[in-house]
Amino acid sequence: MKSLSTLLILTVTLAITACSDNAPITPVPDEQSPESTLPDAYHDKVRTQPYPKTDNEIYLNPAPFIVPKEMKQAERLQFNVSRDTQFSGPETILSEARPWCMFNPHRTLETGLWYWRFRSVTSSGQPGAWSDTYSFEVKDETPRFVTPPFADFLGNAPRIHPRLYAFLDDKIEAARKRVTSHPEYGQLTTLAATALKADFSAPYNQTADLRLYTDYLYQAWHLTLRTAYRNKLHDILSTLLQTPPTEAQLFATNFGATDIASAYLTCYDALYNKLSATERAATEKQLMRVAEKYYPQHCGIQENHIFDNHFWQQNMRVLFQIAYLLYDKVNYSGKAIEMLEYYYELWTARAPASGFNRDGVWHNGTGYFINNVRTLQYLPLLYSYIARKDFLQHPWYRNAGRSLVYTWPPESRSLGFGDGSEKYDSPQRQRAAFADFLARETGDSYAGWYAAQCTKSLQRDPEMRLYRMAANRTYETQLPASTEKMIWYKDAGEVVMHSNLADTDHNLSLAFRSSTFASGSHTTACQNSFNLLFKGTDVYRSSGYYLNFSDAHNLMSYRHTRAHNTILVNGIGQPYSMKGYGNIVRAMGGNHISYCLGDASNAYSGITDDPMWTSAFAAAGISQTPEYGFGVTPLTRYRRHVLMLHPDILVIYDELEAASPVRWSWLLHSPTRFELNEAEQLMGTRNDEKGFIAVTGLFSSHPYTATQTDAFTVPPTPTPNPAYPNQWHFTAETAPCAANRYLAIIQVKGTDQTAHAIRRNGDTFTIGRWSVEATLDTSRPASLVVRNSDLPATFSYGAEHPTPGGEIYIRRYPQSSVLYDEKDGIYHIMEETDRPAISSRTAL
Repeated sequence: MKSLSTLLILTVTLAITACSDNAPITPVPDEQSPESTLPDAYHDKVRTQPYPKTDNEIYLNPAPFIVPKEMKQAERLQFNVSRDTQFSGPETILSEARPWCMFNPHRTLETGLWYWRFRSVTSSGQPGAWSDTYSFEVKDETPRFVTPPFADFLGNAPRIHPRLYAFLDDKIEAARKRVTSHPEYGQLTTLAATALKADFSAPYNQTADLRLYTDYLYQAWHLTLRTAYRNKLHDILSTLLQTPPTEAQLFATNFGATDIASAYLTCYDALYNKLSATERAATEKQLMRVAEKYYPQHCGIQENHIFDNHFWQQNMRVLFQIAYLLYDKVNYSGKAIEMLEYYYELWTARAPASGFNRDGVWHNGTGYFINNVRTLQYLPLLYSYIARKDFLQHPWYRNAGRSLVYTWPPESRSLGFGDGSEKYDSPQRQRAAFADFLARETGDSYAGWYAAQCTKSLQRDPEMRLYRMAANRTYETQLPASTEKMIWYKDAGEVVMHSNLADTDHNLSLAFRSSTFASGSHTTACQNSFNLLFKGTDVYRSSGYYLNFSDAHNLMSYRHTRAHNTILVNGIGQPYSMKGYGNIVRAMGGNHISYCLGDASNAYSGITDDPMWTSAFAAAGISQTPEYGFGVTPLTRYRRHVLMLHPDILVIYDELEAASPVRWSWLLHSPTRFELNEAEQLMGTRNDEKGFIAVTGLFSSHPYTATQTDAFTVPPTPTPNPAYPNQWHFTAETAPCAANRYLAIIQVKGTDQTAHAIRRNGDTFTIGRWSVEATLDTSRPASLVVRNSDLPATFSYGAEHPTPGGEIYIRRYPQSSVLYDEKDGIYHIMEETDRPAISSRTAL
């Protein structure tokens, strides 16, 4: 092995720029000092301040400029952007006045300080006074992604029909010639045959079926040109036109209106050249009913909302399609072009994944990602084709293929978090279809491998079938050789670790969440929680069942912090609020050790005042009081260190402090019963079907009482239902104390193996060839050191200087995390301090 002095040409990774040598330096303040400087939230649910400002690190160059709707004082807004405070330099940009509250420069902004302001403009063109001037910095390292101006899109937009799938125009003729030999031809025609037989005499009673069946017919007709499919579309449209929906029918539900509009627009686009002038006019009228209802509700709102689920999942796509089909129709062109521009600019400003996420992972929960897939595929393809710029070069798309693989591997349950993430034993068809799309369009080999591993699921997907059958492209299906064992999603606030990603039967996998996107919507109150899987199935994961968005079971035993592998403070969990956030501040890894550190010190921040949740609590008969697990806590520090010691050991070290004594409850959830050995502070679970055991040693600064139950606080159904079996919930709770530290050592082994005995000598714990030194005495500074007796791999957190490779390494920052591990056959030193989170709202 090379000496450490030779290896210090190595990589030193710091959240703060380090000196170039290894000499002692003046200590900086402890980054783990009380979190009094933390903001009350990193993101607003609905924006309250303009973006960006000095305290906002921008996600992309150029950044969008966004103004809260309440600050708009007239019908339109105009933006002014410059390199100087007088707004007089040659780089100065003055936008057109528009009805919405955002502006995209559509050009790269030079590195340095920029200034901007806005003013309201009346519909007659009378400008108001300029706002305050705001500033922000563009850095060299800021990722660049520039979209074309709307004029480019409009100038290239097609004027003929069909046009919904214009991006397939240069492929469709060739696809028709080989359609009958395509492996999905049978599925295509089977679904179309089902639609041919469907009875739509009462179309508004089955709006979801209406949307699906017209889509099946459109795809089959577009590929085969069979008149039977087109005639059925005409029959459906005739029925719709003969009995147009009433206001109550059209706007009965949030998705209902766009389901109906989707049926109208697919029929209209396919039949356009066959329709009479009367039929065209009547169809256009119905489409505009929907567009004119929702556009005023969205304009100024959606650019300022953190993420309106239904809007981004389906409604935006359908509303854009309406404007796209009608922008060149004489009776509607003016209004339709305005709407078309709005939705185009909105995508540039806030898509994909809220616009504040470049990770490729879904910020709003792995389970609900599939509801967004069709829009995430369709709109960038259409924009790219028409505007002649590759919208898939956005960083989120460039990272999405790898994220699919890491967060939900093939032949495995999901590792992720959020509503519905516990469902399904393998990836759904939509994920496979999205991977196939990414592989075809970007050449991403992670996506290609994923799609190849999920071929059966892929071919069952109907939504992207037209695209797959027309876009006849091959792609790489081998998993990249450089696959990392750990990925850190810095914007979304998740870390994923795998011991053997390519081999599910031998893979120990962990996901950890501590997110500035906080809790609410389709995410849950689970900051600093983890899910642990082995052989693609659950070892320990969040508990409960997603049967309803906000019933009593959901609020108390699914969404609540008690349902997750984290902690409670005096029995109280995290609020359903943007204020209940966490943050992953450090993460690094090599071949032998993967590490991350989450900070949830602000996550237990009281109760929510979000009207959506307060209404849900009222409807369920639940109050936000300590009795139900909600309220204010004196928590001041909750930092969780997580290490995977490859291939089969997990270490969790928690630092907990409060302004006054509290009961600390350490939580763990399992599908099977825990076997408790209180004398040795051990617990174990067993999965005979998959053939593995898990053994956990849990140690604490203060004695704890260990309990378990298989009962939910609120059961998923009023009477027991075998479809929703009870799960096991372990709690280790201390008597009230102001500070505590927990150390958990988890081993996961095949049933043909034996877990190592955990041998303790003071604060040193030996597990086979690994030793863990964890300071549990809260009167001493926290520290954690991990060593391996056979390998030089070493981890050190604390103030003392570690000795990786047998030579002293002078720690550059107190309480930093230092990892010495192998990457690409070479051992490297990595040192990290806390990485500050990016805020999209306000100053610290």
